[in-house]
Amino acid sequence: MIFSKSCEYAIRAVIYIAHQSRNGKKVSIREVAQGIDSPLHFIAKILQYLSKRNIIQSTKGPNGGFYLDKRAMKQTLEDVVIAMDGDQVFEGCALGLRYCSESRPCPLHEEFKQIREQIRYSLQSTTIAQFAEEDAHKPILKR
Repeated sequence: MIFSKSCEYAIRAVIYIAHQSRNGKKVSIREVAQGIDSPLHFIAKILQYLSKRNIIQSTKGPNGGFYLDKRAMKQTLEDVVIAMDGDQVFEGCALGLRYCSESRPCPLHEEFKQIREQIRYSLQSTTIAQFAEEDAHKPILKR
């Protein structure tokens, strides 16, 4: 895919947490790591990062954990991608060429521009809540 490995794990973690949150459950880092088949320390850093950016919420204590409230459920997958990878994935050269721009495009510029726009539209039009509602998505979380 076009996203960083951290972003892919973040998307999977947010979907997992959303699925669990629909019944008011809060999940631990360990549960998320097991649920999406992720290294514990890696997902811990990602969850902390997402929490600081208000993509997910967390509470401490014996009944604590990570969850998504109603506001967070309304966020889109684009919000998660931008939080993790920034909006550069939707801009700039898809091949990473420094000289490529609108005024000086590389040979693939226009084709990739259309692909990026389609991906962005799909991410903008898909909320986190849509994944929480779908039981069919649960098995795809593990690799």
